[in-house]
Amino acid sequence: MKTMQTIAIIGASGNMGSGISKSLSKGNYRLLLCASGQDKVQAVVEEIKSGNPAADVEAIDCSVEASWEADIIVMAVPFAVEKEVAQKIQEVANQKVVISISNPLNDTYNGLVTAPDTSAAEELQKLLPNAKVVKAFNTTFAADFTTPVIAGQQADAFIAGNDEEALQTVSELVSTAGFNPIIAGDLAVSRTLERMQLLLIQLTMKYDYNWLAGWKILHQ
Repeated sequence: MKTMQTIAIIGASGNMGSGISKSLSKGNYRLLLCASGQDKVQAVVEEIKSGNPAADVEAIDCSVEASWEADIIVMAVPFAVEKEVAQKIQEVANQKVVISISNPLNDTYNGLVTAPDTSAAEELQKLLPNAKVVKAFNTTFAADFTTPVIAGQQADAFIAGNDEEALQTVSELVSTAGFNPIIAGDLAVSRTLERMQLLLIQLTMKYDYNWLAGWKILHQ
């Protein structure tokens, strides 16, 4: 039987963090949830437990402690605070899978704050040089976690990274969350993935998709 993996979700009280936490609680994982507001994190834990009493999930009030215990670290925080969090967990993130979900959007949602030759995920990799950074969950909206099948189609979730074993590990997480995982390429492909979500946000605002929308590759 496969050993249960421990996942630290930093920023678990936010829309994305709580969506990821609730989705992954369905799998064979031990979840450590942390965020700045401990009462809000505890509320997420209680919501998960009410729907799934057997879920192995707990609130923890220190990102360093959670990351030290974890096999996988999900950075469910905005791009603007990734550097601060990365500095805190740098020593305990060595050789661990760290998932970057952020999109480096500007304030008006008409562009990214990163340069064309980099991405939020690549910047995180520079901050955590000994971790295995993987881009995932950035092309999904928070509402998609409760409704991963949209208009009869299972939404695709794209993954990018440089470590093959880490990519497979994250693919399993994506499947558990209810999405169809597509490994798009190495970490540099994150530049495209982050721009894809910028476009989806712009289209959602223009056509009023009600923040329930996703990408789907159609092929035969």
